[in-house]
Amino acid sequence: MSDTHTDTTPAWVESSALAAPVILGAAAGLLVGNLMHSGARRGLGFGLGILGFAALLPFAVDGVAALITGPRSKFGVRRKIQKIRDIGLGTSFQEDEVDMELRERGVI
Repeated sequence: MSDTHTDTTPAWVESSALAAPVILGAAAGLLVGNLMHSGARRGLGFGLGILGFAALLPFAVDGVAALITGPRSKFGVRRKIQKIRDIGLGTSFQEDEVDMELRERGVI
C-alpha cells in the first residue's frame, strides 16, 4: 500500500478560498475610498463584499462538513465501525479469474 495522502478537496474550493481575500480587499477599498459618488461606491462595495463572502462559503461548508462527518467525530467513528462490521458479514465481492482458478485447483 502507498503511504501517500490523497487530497479529495475539489480544485474550485481552493480557488474560491484564494480569491476571497482579494475580493474582500477590493470591497473595503471601494467603501473607504472617496473616488466615486457615495451611492455608487456603497452599492459596488456591498456587491463585492457579498461576492467575497460567497467565494468563502464552499471553504467554510467543507470545513464544517469535515468536523461533523470526519474520522474523529461521533458520526465518523460510527460509520467506520459499521464498515468494519459489514466486512465481517460476508458481503459479496468480485472474484477474478485467478481466484477461481486457484480455488478449482485446491490451492485456496
